[in-house]
Formats: sequence, structure tokens, C-alpha cells
Amino acid sequence: MKEKVGEVFSIARDNPAISGCTISKAVHGGANDIIYFSLARNTDISAEIYPYHKLLILAEGGIEVYGSDGFSRPLHTGDSMVILRDTPMGIRTAEGAVYTEISIRRSDIMNEAIKAGEVFRLAELVPYQDGKIVNMDVVHNDQMKFVVMAFDEGTGLSEHAAPGEVLFFALDGEGVIGYEGKDHPIKAGGNFHFAKAGIHSVQAVKRFKMALLLTLES
Repeated sequence: MKEKVGEVFSIARDNPAISGCTISKAVHGGANDIIYFSLARNTDISAEIYPYHKLLILAEGGIEVYGSDGFSRPLHTGDSMVILRDTPMGIRTAEGAVYTEISIRRSDIMNEAIKAGEVFRLAELVPYQDGKIVNMDVVHNDQMKFVVMAFDEGTGLSEHAAPGEVLFFALDGEGVIGYEGKDHPIKAGGNFHFAKAGIHSVQAVKRFKMALLLTLES
């Protein structure tokens, strides 16, 4: 994965748009590729047809996902959407935007709570529970898993290592990521990248929600 390791960063801040342009940055290849898009104000990615879904996670700004027969869905900072497959879909913005796009293949298993073509917020997929950690698999296959988790204050995950790389999205509240012996405070809007087999932990300072994308492909 082409992303910095072992420090808090921001997809939104690290990928500014260039006036009049759209920019794409591939950070992971394979069947479930991960791409950051930076769109300047009043730019448009024209409608194209794909034989698979794409999960959009809007880090900053606002976009309109549009298609045929008047299809239009506005997304704002923090919103997500799985775009329709086998139908023309385009993305345009008046104010500018930065978002992450993750390819979701036909064979991938997607949670029934997610409906293609509907706008949702990752942080609202799972509730907080007193003294507990709640998690939901959003989509997964043998090489990838995208999970949303809610931690009550004071709960956490002890040190462990993942069998692949992990891209982490802080969604709500405050937490501390321990990585290779160093603590990294993180709040909603922050991101983190764990290298494969990197020793890490998660602790909720206040109630805390996060999403993590585990990739097992090289």
C-alpha cells in the first residue's frame, strides 16, 4: 500500500486539488483497488459503466453522483455510497472534494445493511453499547475485509498484528492507536496505516468509532 506507515495522517489534507483538475492516486492495486480522488471546484468525472460496485468515502467537500433517468445523490463530508454497477455513473462537484474509492467485485460479500445507490454514513452503521465493542463487516472476501467498529469509553483492543496491511479511518470520538511501542492520539477525520505484521493496539479515550480496511494482497 502506497501510504505512510506509523503516523496519523489525513487523506483530505494530504491530497489537495489543483484548480480546474481532477487527480487520482492509486494506493493499493489488485481486485479491490484503493484510489484517492481530488476534484477541484466545478469539475466532473463523466458517467461510465463498470461491471462492479465502487464504495465511495467522502473525506472532505461535496459531490453529486449522477446517472441516467435523473439519478442524483448528493454526498457531503463523512458520507459514503456504493455506486450502481452495469449502469452509467458519474461524479461532479461544485465546491471541490476529496474521497476514497474502493472497488467491490461481484463475488465480494456485502452486508445487507448496505444498499447500492443509497447514501449512508459509516459511523451510523454500528451503535455504541455500554462497556462493549461492536463491529460489523461491511464487505469482505478472501483477500480483503472492511469493518466498522464502535468502542465504548475505556474499551479497546490489546496488542496484536494483522496478516496484511490496514488502512484505518477514525469516524467519531477520540482514541489512541498504539503502534510498534508508540502511542498516537487520533480523532474523527484522522487516518492511519499499519504495515503487515505491525504490532498495534486501539484504546477508546472517549466513545470512539473507526473503520478499517484489511488487504491481504501483495
